[in-house]
Amino acid sequence: MRTDPGIEDLLRTLAPQVLGTLVRRHGQFDACEDAVQEALLAAGLEWPGGGVPRDPRAWLVTVASRRLVDGWRSESARRRREEITVAMEVPAPDERTDRDDTLTLLFLCCHPALSVPSQLALTLRAVGGLTTEEIAKAFLVPEATMAQRISRAKQRIRDAGARFDLPPEQDRAERLRVVLQVLYLVFNEGYAATAGRGVTRADLTAEAIRLTRLLHRLMPADGEVAGLLALMLLTDARRAARADEDGSLVPLAEQRRELWNAALIAEGVSLVTGTLGSAPVGPYQLQAAIAAIHDEAPTAEATDWPQILALYEVLERVSPGPVVTLNRAVAVAMVHGPRAGLALLGTIEADDRMTHTHRLDAVRGHLLELAGDADAAREAYQRAARRTASLPEARYLALQAARLESAPTDASE
Repeated sequence: MRTDPGIEDLLRTLAPQVLGTLVRRHGQFDACEDAVQEALLAAGLEWPGGGVPRDPRAWLVTVASRRLVDGWRSESARRRREEITVAMEVPAPDERTDRDDTLTLLFLCCHPALSVPSQLALTLRAVGGLTTEEIAKAFLVPEATMAQRISRAKQRIRDAGARFDLPPEQDRAERLRVVLQVLYLVFNEGYAATAGRGVTRADLTAEAIRLTRLLHRLMPADGEVAGLLALMLLTDARRAARADEDGSLVPLAEQRRELWNAALIAEGVSLVTGTLGSAPVGPYQLQAAIAAIHDEAPTAEATDWPQILALYEVLERVSPGPVVTLNRAVAVAMVHGPRAGLALLGTIEADDRMTHTHRLDAVRGHLLELAGDADAAREAYQRAARRTASLPEARYLALQAARLESAPTDASE
């Protein structure tokens, strides 16, 4: 078991580097990944008591390589223990390398042959260094289910004949888009948990930010990589204010802004200002710019909604979709009135992509309340509460509906 946070952080940082080295040398991603997991487990058991070796990366490469050979040769458990002891004392010189294959590994884990859930799971395990148990807990599924998902993902990569190389130049932009989407989904699941009792899952947001920082270090000139990192930082800066003492959800307009993380906001704003205008604009840069406007407003009332609306209009041209339209409807309501926002919501009611989310009814309830139609707002809040799997969100929406039980109705606006 990993109990030392410093060792755990070190292992998660080294995990993709070690796996990249093994796959580059030996191929067989699935076998190499299993061997690295065993090496990480061995380190988690050995290092807290025996000390971190002089070259921890070489130690892990050596142990994982020998575990790989053990698997191929079916050698005894005694031999494995002896090799771990030897590796602890003298890392094999020929296993040392300064080459970092993390970017190649990220692209491989986000191979187009995999489904999005499989890409998420494999990225967190192979690049994030999380155990199957940790990933299963994060996504609220049994460990056996997650183990099967990861196993199938590795099998699909093998069946697809994927090579451990960066994609060809003509395919790289599309594959990078998938990598960014996976990191974005990991962050969103951590910041706004779609199920369970908590509002957020700090372990997932932290891991998404760590991996995106790593990607930004590997690709510092890419505007969308910088934009995604900025978006994560600017959003995560508000995490401490998203729930009150009893765990209840607190909407953005009601959050105590003194609880926001000023250092993360400053870093995110710096990334945004350093990116916009210097690289082709993309959806993550635009979303980061919107988040920066929210974070820099001293109060909810001081928010520059006209500028936010202008950015959403650009975002809808760059990356159209019902979720962008949903968010733009809120901005429209804040600038032109709730009825204008409700009219825009009407344009996405029939979109199949909105049938599996409670957000349309939640936003509709909010705008109907602003318009003075308490009865219709209450019904919308109630529908939204029934449709979300997040207990804090369901509780918040139910309370909003209950608050309007005796509210007077004025739908004349």
